[in-house]
Amino acid sequence: MQPFEETDVDVLDEVIATDVHSLVVFNDDVNTFDHVIETLIDVCHHTPEQAEQCTLLIHYKGKCAVKNGSWEELVPMRNEICRRGISAEVLK
Repeated sequence: MQPFEETDVDVLDEVIATDVHSLVVFNDDVNTFDHVIETLIDVCHHTPEQAEQCTLLIHYKGKCAVKNGSWEELVPMRNEICRRGISAEVLK
């Protein structure tokens, strides 16, 4: 049986709080799947597959957090999504 070896371990001394928000898109009965998918690709820089998956979640669950980030990063995206007629909010 081998004795335990002592090893040096780095310990985290400081925790840095981050202010992460979510850009949430809500379902409606007006916009088409294609319009929402195109918007997520253009505005949030999603891949087509990612945009399609988010759109399905929006449709079946009523909403989906499509992007996480800082308030400053997400508000312009939210504004553009809303300008295109899709309901969205930045939430904590």
